[in-house]
Amino acid sequence: MKSTIKASTYRAIYRLLDRVSPIDCDCGTLCGAACCTNGKDDDMGIYLLPGEEKIHVGEDDWLIWTKDRAQDYDFPESWSGTVYFVKCKTPPHCPREKRPIQCRTYPLAPHICEDGELLMVYNDIDTPYRCPLIDEEIELNDDFVRATQTVWAHLVRDPKIYDLVREDSIRREEAVAELYEMLEG
Repeated sequence: MKSTIKASTYRAIYRLLDRVSPIDCDCGTLCGAACCTNGKDDDMGIYLLPGEEKIHVGEDDWLIWTKDRAQDYDFPESWSGTVYFVKCKTPPHCPREKRPIQCRTYPLAPHICEDGELLMVYNDIDTPYRCPLIDEEIELNDDFVRATQTVWAHLVRDPKIYDLVREDSIRREEAVAELYEMLEG
């Protein structure tokens, strides 16, 4: 799938995120690297963002690659063509400098408000594991939050990534609205 983001921009984003961490230690020590291990779910992995495959080699010996058609999954209508799903062959021992962006920015996720403001929120996707950073509301490093905000501000300039983030944000807002309706009713 085509992207407006150049490989050099993805490399710069990776370098920026290499310098920060959610907390002062490897957060994987808190949960046994739950988000990196396959655990009970052999399909656990992550889709690369459009164009992110430019800086990964399909034959990377630490990744299992799957090519899927965007139209066959719950991606925005603007997405067409190939999307790349990757999972680590040897979790939790991966080359940290090569981890995909969404691994690097977890437990945060981008959220675009109705007024267009971009916020970082805790990632609310359903997972087969629990993240202590989210569950225990452990304070995240300010430099990590700022770097993550900067990265996503650049990424959402790509129309396809914007569409993905906005659709996720709308789903999140609808879920919150439903929860409030249930509580009030």
